[in-house]
Amino acid sequence: MRHHIAAIVTVLAATFAHSATAELVDLLSFQAGTLPVVEPSTYASWTALTMLDDSNASGWAAESGHVKNNVFVFELGDGAATFERFEFDTERIDGDGRGARHVVVEVSPTSKDAGFVEVARAELADRVDGQKVAATKKVSGRWVRLTIADNHGDAEWVELMGFRGFAPRPPSAAPLAVSGTYESDYGLFHLRQQGTALVGCYEHDGGLLEGSIEGRVMKLTWREDGGPDDKGPALMIFPADGKSFRGFWWSGDSERTANGAGTWNGTWKSATVGTCPHWSGSLGGEVKKELASSGRAVLHGILFDLDSATLRGESKPVLDEVVKLLAAEPQWKLTIEGHTDASGGAAHNQTLSEQRAASVKAYLVSQGVDASRLTTAGFGSSRAVADNASELGRAQNRRVELVKR
Repeated sequence: MRHHIAAIVTVLAATFAHSATAELVDLLSFQAGTLPVVEPSTYASWTALTMLDDSNASGWAAESGHVKNNVFVFELGDGAATFERFEFDTERIDGDGRGARHVVVEVSPTSKDAGFVEVARAELADRVDGQKVAATKKVSGRWVRLTIADNHGDAEWVELMGFRGFAPRPPSAAPLAVSGTYESDYGLFHLRQQGTALVGCYEHDGGLLEGSIEGRVMKLTWREDGGPDDKGPALMIFPADGKSFRGFWWSGDSERTANGAGTWNGTWKSATVGTCPHWSGSLGGEVKKELASSGRAVLHGILFDLDSATLRGESKPVLDEVVKLLAAEPQWKLTIEGHTDASGGAAHNQTLSEQRAASVKAYLVSQGVDASRLTTAGFGSSRAVADNASELGRAQNRRVELVKR
């Protein structure tokens, strides 16, 4: 029966015709800024959030005995979308009969509580990943309601490891203003935003933060005093009011698990950006410190149009910090390195990385930096610092680095 149902789901996949001009991306993704706003009962750390990550190894499980009619509502991070299809993962559930079976997907343009229209319905196989279900109605909305009506017979548990929804890529959202101090799982979390760049500290083991914000999604790198390997990526999302965040952190020296090495949540405390003894307090200060100590610094918050070398306006406050730094250090000369993820071919990525480095140089020169102090280099995707299989990894690989000559 399992293989029969899987075959039916595979046949359904053949109906997913869509315009060749529309790039479909997974918007029911934590990394796209989507958050659960209504959640049913949950077993331990098997939360709704873990259905939205990039891995089929983590997922949601209901509280013991709650196997019927579990309802979720997810709010998209970048506004309304019209879904073409949905996908479900059940291969790595913990036991036969626990996989979500009958599911209904609805979309609302109104709110998390009203205005829902059914757009898809399916019977899922018990242990099959990537089960595709076409949207039978095209409804634009910001809230997605998923109802898991039952499972495949287990009396105690129902589980779903992955839920994805594909729609045309929306326009880039303006970054949320998030500067301030937050109470977090790792002490007070002080965050300063400059354009799309983020720098800060947290009051736990000399913690430092750097990264960027896109819409409501923070993509950060953390590091602590424990040694060169005591660092890693973190990903957090704000709701629309910006008063809290939810997220995960990963350790740089461990195998990346689906739901992170741990959760990292925070609640807004003050609009004042506090400080830590081990933090300079600004983006320019941290870049200067890294260049002086190691001769190299990643320039977070430099964003370009999709598959383009055109700088986005949000990047300019970051580059203005570099202008100030070079004015304060007139003897310094820098190489600007461009790096891409592995989404395109090697030749294309090489050219794109060179063009992006040149765009950064052109902006700095336009702001008064002597062109003779700047050289450029592009490395395409050849110097990846993270896994290109995940959106978080690809975001880390798309970067600009400064190297002191």
